[in-house]
Amino acid sequence: MLDYIEPLFRPPSEANSLILQITNGCSWNKCTFCEMYTAPQKKFSAKKKSLVFEEIKIASQSNPDTRRIFLADGDAMVLSTRRLLAILQQIQTHFSAINRISAYCLPRNIKNKSIDELKELHDAGLDLVYVGAESGDDKLLKLIDKGETLSSTVDSLQKLQSANIKTSVMILNGLGGNLYSKQHAIHSAQLVNESQPNYLATLVLSFPLGKDRFLQHFPENFQLLNQNGLFNEMAVFIEHTDLKTTIFRSDHASNYLILKGVLGKDKHKLLEKLHVATKTPDKLYLREEWQRGL
Repeated sequence: MLDYIEPLFRPPSEANSLILQITNGCSWNKCTFCEMYTAPQKKFSAKKKSLVFEEIKIASQSNPDTRRIFLADGDAMVLSTRRLLAILQQIQTHFSAINRISAYCLPRNIKNKSIDELKELHDAGLDLVYVGAESGDDKLLKLIDKGETLSSTVDSLQKLQSANIKTSVMILNGLGGNLYSKQHAIHSAQLVNESQPNYLATLVLSFPLGKDRFLQHFPENFQLLNQNGLFNEMAVFIEHTDLKTTIFRSDHASNYLILKGVLGKDKHKLLEKLHVATKTPDKLYLREEWQRGL
């Protein structure tokens, strides 16, 4: 039995992975749009190494054929290289069938690790990290208190790739609202163009617990985008991408319109689908509000 401190989050693509919680919460936890780690029990802490080792042993006995493991919570990569290596080595020792280990990652965590350290982590089994970039627009990143810039995010992504660690980048559709939509889309495209991630995903900005905390940092005339505005922003974003072989997914539950493809070969197809969504949405399957449960 694994000792989870809930709520527990993982990327959609890790639905079939074993979730190994090696930290609790997020070490930054200031982003105004994020409600994932605001519960009192989600105060950031690193789980004791002895407990993590014991849970690896228990999980390997009950799930010996595990092939994928996701290291939770919000930014497991904040841990020291030494501790991460010890955990990865324990995983390799106890899971003979493992073929992918992944984690969420904040760009600032990579700044504090050398390329040689990252290569050590890759050689020990760390294959993929998920980076919530949210946007490539520096003004918007400041407004949401992300604590990152376009440059800091790109630098970290390029550093990870230099160590042969795959990257999955998430952009938040609608984050710029009516005032910053275009610059959000264009600068986010710049971010992915400069970093060429292996995977790219978009989610839609949403507020299950209310939007007051988010909106208090914006001008009074700021308005959230409606469905058509979201589609138009997505079209601007994709139009400005110059990607080669990035696998693109916009199929998270928050999205009204499901988009899948490879950028760039499917760029025209994706833009055409967005055009239909804005002009004749009845011709496409769009999620109803009740289907967008988060």
